[in-house]
Amino acid sequence: MNAAGSLGFAPDFRDFGSLEGLELGAFVTNPFSLRRRLPTAQPELIEYPGGFLLHTGLPNPGFNAGIKNYASRWDKSDLPIIVHLMADRPEETQHMVKVLEVQENVMAAELGFAPLLADDILLLTLEMCLGELPLIFSLPVEQVLSLGSRLIREGAQAISIAAPRGALPNEQASLITGRLYGPSLFPRALETVYSATKLGLPIIGAGGVYSKENANAMLSVGALAVQLDAALWNPNFNFSAPTP
Repeated sequence: MNAAGSLGFAPDFRDFGSLEGLELGAFVTNPFSLRRRLPTAQPELIEYPGGFLLHTGLPNPGFNAGIKNYASRWDKSDLPIIVHLMADRPEETQHMVKVLEVQENVMAAELGFAPLLADDILLLTLEMCLGELPLIFSLPVEQVLSLGSRLIREGAQAISIAAPRGALPNEQASLITGRLYGPSLFPRALETVYSATKLGLPIIGAGGVYSKENANAMLSVGALAVQLDAALWNPNFNFSAPTP
């Protein structure tokens, strides 16, 4: 499947020739917050050896507008939909999850969190949001192993791996923080999946997956599924081709 933030808010693959040879099992939406978020005033894409840092501000129309604009397209999609929610405030997340429970063709909510959010907030979010809709907790690698088992015991359906955060100077020597993407992330992501499956965690692998071989490696160590992110933005990417 695609990772949140990689293919938009509803399935529309006309501009993504890189999907050749790739059969998605589900579509994950871009992140929704309860209220509208504008793009950051100074978006940045900073390359480094093995990947890049991306800073966007996670713009989105807001949850209610998202339901109005995209719910009918989710319902008509051939793919089941996983809606990604920014879940920093438990009360707001609870409201969004309850609304999604009655949306046709929405198979799960994936909950993403601000960096360094306390474990207690994540556990409270799970308690408040448990219901008919399966919940996937998108966690940084540091929390996958430390908190994942408890989340699953208390009702979460699966854990996914969030894109890690980092910081780099831009051309003006200002320090920019953002999400990290690229093949250099794969070794750590694969080790996290391997360790998580040893603990019996239902985990969706992600991070630096840039080839069919990468995806198969994650599946071979026990991942339930694999998410692709920045590889989908490369017009020359062909998932059916062998790694050079």
